[in-house]
This record gives sequence, C-alpha cells and structure tokens, in this order.
Amino acid sequence: MNIRNYILVTAAYWAFTLTDGALRMLVLLHFFNLGYSPITLAFLFLLYEFFGIVTNLLGGWLASRLGLRFTLVAGLALQVVALGLLALLNPAWPEWASVAYVMLTQALSGIAKDLTKMSSKSAIKVLVPADAQGALFKWVALLTGSKNALKGAGFFLGGFLLAAAGFSGALALMAAALALVWLLSWTALPDDLGRAKAKTKFNELFSKSREINVLCAARFFLFGARDIWFVVGVPVFLRGVLGWSFTQVGTFMAFWVIGYGLIQSAAPLFLRGRAPAGGSASTVACILAAVSAAIPLALSLNLPASAVIIGGLFLFGAVFALNSAIHSYLILDYTDGDKVALNVGFYYMANAGGRLTGCLLSGLLFQRFGLAGCLWGAFAFATAAALIALRLPRHALHASKLAASSVKSSDGD
Repeated sequence: MNIRNYILVTAAYWAFTLTDGALRMLVLLHFFNLGYSPITLAFLFLLYEFFGIVTNLLGGWLASRLGLRFTLVAGLALQVVALGLLALLNPAWPEWASVAYVMLTQALSGIAKDLTKMSSKSAIKVLVPADAQGALFKWVALLTGSKNALKGAGFFLGGFLLAAAGFSGALALMAAALALVWLLSWTALPDDLGRAKAKTKFNELFSKSREINVLCAARFFLFGARDIWFVVGVPVFLRGVLGWSFTQVGTFMAFWVIGYGLIQSAAPLFLRGRAPAGGSASTVACILAAVSAAIPLALSLNLPASAVIIGGLFLFGAVFALNSAIHSYLILDYTDGDKVALNVGFYYMANAGGRLTGCLLSGLLFQRFGLAGCLWGAFAFATAAALIALRLPRHALHASKLAASSVKSSDGD
C-alpha cells in the first residue's frame, strides 16, 4: 500500500471535513438566530443535498476518466470559493435574497463535498492490494470514522467561531486555511491516481450489479433515517426548546458525530476483524429502527427530555456508525478496482438522495409534529433500510470472487 498517498488523501479529506462541519453549524445557528423557521432552515440545505446527487453520479464518471487527483483538488477549490462567497453575504438584503444566495453557495459546497468524499473513499480501493480484504475493511473504517470525528470537531469549531469571529470572519478564516490544503494536494498527488485503464462510457453510469443496486437503496434509507432528525430537528430543539447556547449546541453535535466516528473506526474490532456481509447490514439496521422508536416512546412517558434525547441519540449514533461502516466496506467489496470511482460515485448518489429527503422531512416534520415526529420518521426509514438489506448476499462476496479467480488461474496453468 502507498502510505504516502494515503496520508495525503486522508489529510486533504480531514481538512475539508472540518470546514464542512463548521459551515453546517455556522449556517444553521446564524440563520436560526435571525428568526428563520425550521422549514426555511431546511431549504437552505436543499441545493447542497441535491447537487450531491448530481455530483456523485457524474463525479465518479469524471474521476474514472481524469483521475481521482483531479476530482479531489476540484472539490477543495470549490469549497474555498463557496466559503469566500458566503462571507460576502450582506445582512441588509431582504430575506428572500439572503435565502437564495445561501442556497446557491451551499450548492457549490455540496458539489465540493461530494467530489472530495468520492475521491477520498475511492482512493482507498486503489491503494490497498486486491487480495487484502481485511486490510481494506480496516483502512475504510479508519478513514470514514476519522472523517466523522473531525466533522464533529467542525460542528464545535463552527459554534465557537460564530461566537468568537462572527459569521463573515469565521468563513474568511476557513477559506484561507483550506486554500493552503488545496495547494498542497494539487502539487503532491500523482496525476493518474484512480484513472481507469479504459475510457468509461457515459451509459455505464447506470449499469450496476444487483448487489450494488440493493446496497444503494439501503444506503438511501439509512441516511434518510439520520438526517430526518439530524439536520433541523435536534439543533433547533436544543436551541429553541431547551434554550442551549450556540456553543452548547455545537458541542453536543460535535460530541455526537465524534462518538459515532470513533465507533466507525473501531468497527473491525466489534466484528472481531471479520469482513462483514449483507446479513450484518440488515441486522444492525433492525437494531437502529428499534432505537429510533424507543426515543419518542420514552418522551411520551414524560421522562426528562434532556436525558432521553442525549442518551437516546448517542445510542442511535453508535448503531448508525456500525451500520454505515458496514455499507462503506460492502460498496468496495462489490466493485472491481478499475470501476471503483464510478461505483462509489453511484453509491454516494444514493447517500445524497437520502440526505436530501431527510433534510426536507426534518423541517416539515419538526414544524408539524416536533422532535418526536422526526424520530418516528427515522424509525420508518431505518426499517426500510433493514428490509432492503435482506436482499444483499448473505455471505462475503469477495470470498467467492477470490475463489473464482483462483480456479480460473488453475485452469490456465
């Protein structure tokens, strides 16, 4: 494995993730403080999620033709532009103009996020030897878990910078720091990283195996289950109902994401080093659905809201983290190395679709039914993810691939 390139890719992804988490918290808390409704707050992020769908679909195709270095540095550059533009927001503008401007800058940030994420995750498949599936699970879990831990740190950073430097000042600082990371990535990574040997045809974007299609459907509902409460419901509940400060809200969201990031990194330990299969994804999604239902049921019994929300959501995060780590391994297990960018892009398109749906439902359900409505929505989506995952292969797919490869090699000798 090329450790140098792994470190460079991971460092770039880490830096981007800090700004992405901080930006989400900055926008959410700043505009909630200005009096925007939960539905309006959700709309601020809709183009961010929508362009994530488009970017993941086309970005994988683009990376297979131009290489992962190109898409990685393009994502970093777009995030610098998005942060700089958002820092120019004029407080004197009317609400409709501010909302439209923020939506457009968030669209750029959404494109940037998914170009960077798709490139980083795909690079792991390229850098790890084809016959080292145990190592692949370990490195994928480490990258995914560390990313989410740093995104949590970004939530804290966003709340802190909003209080310390103001909205525009915080954005300018982050843009300057990320510009340095972009320059390092552009000059240090090899040009041909992840470029397919044969040119990928555009119609191959939708030509996927059954396993990949089923996994992507389960991924859609898994991330919808998270974002139904995560995007608007919980932050607004903590700030508006419980009266927490910006820093307290940012700190809670930070610890939540850091916690589930650490669990993702430790997923191989939970599974005792065994590479997971489809049965693991379905079982863990069933547990997630049960946790989602338990939280609003506990609230209906008039138990202390703070304890139920904090404890319940940390439990949700732990189970979600394990489920997400399993998915992140399976998409690489189900794809061939030469098409990794194409298939990972398609997979994250489903991921972004779930986030888009969850984002919209988060604002709608919270405004109509409160936080309990968001959590019942999470229960429905987690249940759907579990049922769909039942159709995944029950045994590790890579084992059968390696066995078939061995037989073919023996026949040729």
